[in-house]
Amino acid sequence: MHSETDKIELQYLKPEDYPEIKEAMVSAYHSMPDDYWAEDQIKTLLNKFPEGQVVIKVNAQIAGCALAIIVNYNNFEGNHTFNEITGNNTFDTHADDGDMLYGIDVFIKPEFRGLRLGRRLYDYRKELCEKLNLKGIAFGGRIPNYHKYSDTLSPKEYIEKVRKKEIHDPVLNFQISNDFHPTRILKGYLDGDKASEEFAVLLEWDNIYYEKPTRKAATQKSVVRLGLVQWQMRPYKNVASLLQQAEYFIDTLSGYRADFALFPEFFNAPLMAEYNHLSEPEAIRELARHTDNIVQEFSKLSISHNINIVAGSMPEIRDDNLYNVGYLCKRDGTIERYEKIHVTPDEAKVWGMQGGNQLRVFDTDCGKISILICYDAEFPELSRLLADEGMDILFVPFLTDTQNGYSRVRLCAQARAIENECYVAIAGSVGNLPNVHNMDIQFAQSMVFTPCDFAFPTNGIKAEATPNTEMILLADVDLGLLRELHEFGSVKNLKDRRTDIFELRKKI
Repeated sequence: MHSETDKIELQYLKPEDYPEIKEAMVSAYHSMPDDYWAEDQIKTLLNKFPEGQVVIKVNAQIAGCALAIIVNYNNFEGNHTFNEITGNNTFDTHADDGDMLYGIDVFIKPEFRGLRLGRRLYDYRKELCEKLNLKGIAFGGRIPNYHKYSDTLSPKEYIEKVRKKEIHDPVLNFQISNDFHPTRILKGYLDGDKASEEFAVLLEWDNIYYEKPTRKAATQKSVVRLGLVQWQMRPYKNVASLLQQAEYFIDTLSGYRADFALFPEFFNAPLMAEYNHLSEPEAIRELARHTDNIVQEFSKLSISHNINIVAGSMPEIRDDNLYNVGYLCKRDGTIERYEKIHVTPDEAKVWGMQGGNQLRVFDTDCGKISILICYDAEFPELSRLLADEGMDILFVPFLTDTQNGYSRVRLCAQARAIENECYVAIAGSVGNLPNVHNMDIQFAQSMVFTPCDFAFPTNGIKAEATPNTEMILLADVDLGLLRELHEFGSVKNLKDRRTDIFELRKKI
């Protein structure tokens, strides 16, 4: 696994990439070192279907590649070979008006395996399939471990044992975990594939959004899946055990193909139990020493699980001042920082915490987002400034001990969704920490709020968790509906502001 990962990018393959692609293929095809694509074949693919050919780069170095064509699937739905599907590598079988995306090749360089880059390439194919309104994705999957069992098992029996986890097959296990299902055995699929004994499994993924082409105009929608963690406060032995619990939730949300994972404010507070013999200000400053390590580990998890993580908030010391800050760990490897601007009277009195001055909108692969920590959501000016910068989704990690405090956060957050025509997701902690001073009990009900108009829930609540129970909450939000609301809503809170008599602006 590559040890230093700063930037991950998915890009279209270009002709000038070929020397690096060839090197990657030779490295990846260690069992078939001479079986790689020629430069003229890559150029042919790029001329016929440039959108289907992508590379994934790590620190500007090509780490993997995916190649595909579009075919009329009725011509190949039965038994076929790789040569037949590719027109003997001429790709004359590609049809712009076809109905199925057919995967020709996917490979990852050995040193970059373990970062789940293959999943990103398949996710791109799925998104491309939806964008082009194709029925689905198909390809012949090798079964490279079959030669070890061919004396005793038929291909069908082998696949069944792989499905039951009785046999490990690196290719087939990966495809099944990525929502592909086997549909038939392909005999004599790939010439010279001795490891698979020239057998392959026809694997398919169905596009549930597929619609038969019509003459009606259609608007492209952008649907984002939000994952909220309603975190149970419990004792942890150390940072490693806390991160283990966090990874459990991240892995679960990633399994549901969530685009974001939202953690609560001060979710790492249980680690303060170790410092309970100290005063409250000293204890939280000790807790702040763990922040950098947790952020770096969250960034690794965001990459390996292909999910953007809003890392709640944690104490941080800067220039000997204590702040309540959080980090947005993007799945491309970049990290963004945000601050709590309005600290509560209790934070200032008990811990000596200072308010920050950073108010930002972040560009992500799922639209423009922003984060306000708990009390900040109760100041409408902040979210209005963010809305002026194009914010689509507002995340609010919070920590409240009583239902009174929770109600303030909840009701203000819901108001922010209505007045700013955006989605608002709030996530908090539940349970108690009897061995941590000033963090004894928590009350929370995590929720996703929407504007109130015909295209949204009548009560403005998209999803809500069970109060005071550890759980995750998943909700799909459609950014396309926000665009329509801005232009055609019953009321237009953003457009109808009387800027002729008042204005709002940042001083910093």
